[in-house]
Amino acid sequence: MSSRKSDPALATFTTHPSFLFHNLLGQKLTVASVELQNTGTSFANTIIDLGELHVMQASTFSKVWGTYEGGPDNQGASVYEPTGLRYGYSMLGSYSQPNSKPLFGYVLVAKDISGKTNGTLKPPVDYSLVLNTASITVTQDSSLYIWLPIAPNGYHAVGHVVTKTQDKPSTNKVMCVRSDLTEQCESSTLIWGSNGLNFYDVRPINRGIKALGVRVGTFVAQNGGNINPPSISCLKNIDSITQIMPSKKQIDALLQVNAPFLYLHSDEEYLPSSVNWFFSNGALLYKKGRESNPVPIAQNGNNLPQDPNTDGSCWLDLPVDNANKERVKKGNLQSAESYVHVKPMYGGTFTDIAMWVFYPFNGAGRAKVEFIDIKLGKAGEHVGDWEHVTLRVSNFDGQLWHVYFSQHNAGKWIDSSQLEFQSDASSFDFPTKRPIVYASLHGHASYPHAGLNLLGKNGVGARDDTNKGRNVMDMGKYVLVCAEYLGSEVKEPAWLNYFREWGPHIDFDLDIELKNVAKALPGKLRDGFENIIRSLPKEALGEEGPTGPKEKGNWNGDEI
Repeated sequence: MSSRKSDPALATFTTHPSFLFHNLLGQKLTVASVELQNTGTSFANTIIDLGELHVMQASTFSKVWGTYEGGPDNQGASVYEPTGLRYGYSMLGSYSQPNSKPLFGYVLVAKDISGKTNGTLKPPVDYSLVLNTASITVTQDSSLYIWLPIAPNGYHAVGHVVTKTQDKPSTNKVMCVRSDLTEQCESSTLIWGSNGLNFYDVRPINRGIKALGVRVGTFVAQNGGNINPPSISCLKNIDSITQIMPSKKQIDALLQVNAPFLYLHSDEEYLPSSVNWFFSNGALLYKKGRESNPVPIAQNGNNLPQDPNTDGSCWLDLPVDNANKERVKKGNLQSAESYVHVKPMYGGTFTDIAMWVFYPFNGAGRAKVEFIDIKLGKAGEHVGDWEHVTLRVSNFDGQLWHVYFSQHNAGKWIDSSQLEFQSDASSFDFPTKRPIVYASLHGHASYPHAGLNLLGKNGVGARDDTNKGRNVMDMGKYVLVCAEYLGSEVKEPAWLNYFREWGPHIDFDLDIELKNVAKALPGKLRDGFENIIRSLPKEALGEEGPTGPKEKGNWNGDEI
């Protein structure tokens, strides 16, 4: 949520997410600051050293320009410059975001600490006009002129400079960065577009636990569609990533104040459980060619295959006897715990905390065809369901910036300014409000708000229903299962290195299932139903048991 200072003439805004602390900023930071002492790391120390270059997050802005139409939601966008920079720090580029959400973001500002003639920062030698809004027909504060800094040899521009006149900005307005501290980036999310002029968010093209690219927070302006690579670069961390990542104690402090409450749908039959509960309540390991002789699974999965193969030679399944099978299907909420994987992102300037939840069974899907709700037969049922949300925390200040909600084979990042929060009644010393996550009925996809989420189009698709049911899981009850940068400090459970399916593959004819469903529809609604349902991700329709967390693309990479 943005806050404006008392003098409107200053037109200064802050996007710093202190609203998340609900007037408890001091208390929450006290929790984290206690854990910062004597840890030997630079996590949440405000400044990050990328290697002869110090960077900080600037989240106080002066508004330069705004338009009030155009863009994906036709609410326009605004452009800002960082203000109140600490002495010695320089602007690297401007910031832009849609008007459809509270002002919420940052740009990095930088300081050269190399002490060299060929330092890490140099001003541009000139500017090139990228585009302007003088001739487009939209409601806007004024005309906007967007300039690309022309970098000296051996340097790259990492952001645009903006003006409200045709006069070029001063070359002292912004700094370019030495090329060894930059990396190729890509334009990603559309911020705004009209009359062929488009603003895009920019991020490193390579993202993951070993990638060194750093998101600057600037935007790129382009005449035409999404053109890659864009005209600007990202930063690069050539210093130690481990030193700016949270320690185990700091991870615990972060989860005390940020771990979500997971609400199950009021009609949900299939609840989460711990992995150990699943194993100790009769789950079986099957091997191809020996299907008649399944093996009980040791409580921590110590007898599961540990080789990194996905050859279909083994799979897990529910107990054989029907009574136990139905009981285990329903899960055990009391035992449920989240399994936490902590990893660096954006060159160690952020920490991703992926929180995995296990469900013994995923229920059958349902569909909506205009005003008719129908069951999809067996489509969607499978044993062993892994779901997750990911908290993205700034390594500059330890604050939560975004949460990723996984939804079948896709998902969505949500700014923490747009989340729902709930008081943590168990936190007496440091009262907090923590995020809320909603799990969809039967499919367990995660969403930030309650309601119907339709996977389809034109009023036809599979239903992901969420509401605030009576069953809620505190994801703050967790086990840290992996943090590669901490080395031997974190011991991985044996089941984490089981790479094959967590449920059997069951052959069923999707064509027959869908045709049986379609028969119940009036003729005019039947047209197109099958095509839309077939286009859904296999995770929403198939019966094949999924693989575990380490087999997912986001384990070593970014969520998208």
